[in-house]
Amino acid sequence: MGSFSIWHWLIVLVVVALVFGGRGKLSGIMGDAAKGIRAFRDGLKDEPTTAENKPLPTAEREKDEARG
Repeated sequence: MGSFSIWHWLIVLVVVALVFGGRGKLSGIMGDAAKGIRAFRDGLKDEPTTAENKPLPTAEREKDEARG
């Protein structure tokens, strides 16, 4: 009664494989969390753009060049 049978160990191994395996939900969640953190950090690095520093679209740039 104090020890686990082979069936108990098989069930534990299946659960561990599902949770920590290559296609497990936990590894997918951790990968998505890492991507979110990386995107957040990249967003913090970007400097805010102002209207003065913002490049003109191609059509407006061509109009400005044609005017002089």
